[in-house]
Amino acid sequence: MPPERQKKALDTTSQKRGRGRPWTVRASEIAGRASSFQIMFENVWSRIRTELSQPTGEGEVLAALQKANPYDRELTPWASLIFEVVSAYNFPKTERAQIKFLADSIAALGKVTPRRSRDICAGERLKRKQANHIIRYEFYIECSCRYRGHSKDHACPKCRAKIDFPVNLGSSFF
Repeated sequence: MPPERQKKALDTTSQKRGRGRPWTVRASEIAGRASSFQIMFENVWSRIRTELSQPTGEGEVLAALQKANPYDRELTPWASLIFEVVSAYNFPKTERAQIKFLADSIAALGKVTPRRSRDICAGERLKRKQANHIIRYEFYIECSCRYRGHSKDHACPKCRAKIDFPVNLGSSFF
């Protein structure tokens, strides 16, 4: 007689993976790192701009990053990635665009391609911009023209009489 198989306990959870490809990076992390890199590059760009304009090798980029005090320790590990981004054909020409492009490109730290890293940063910025916020608020009013209902643009929709706010509420209300 074969031994009885033990039944699975009822309180265990399934170890199934969710739908889709598993995430390798977090978008919010990349966007936060991009803004940090952007601040770093803004502070040292005047010192490293000339060396990064036409690098011929990773060694030149590494030498330029040594001049990026006090951020040299944070930037030097990514010299090969920075060289790849700076030597790309679509590297921008203006200073401000170069800083943003470089910061967004290396923010994923090589876990995804520089192009995908820039796309993730752009998506996160768009998400932040489109976050829920109040566009307009209105009041229920009873006007001297006998209109009763919701105001429109803080005025009576029938006779356009404005709502007078108390002085102390005006600044904190709007």
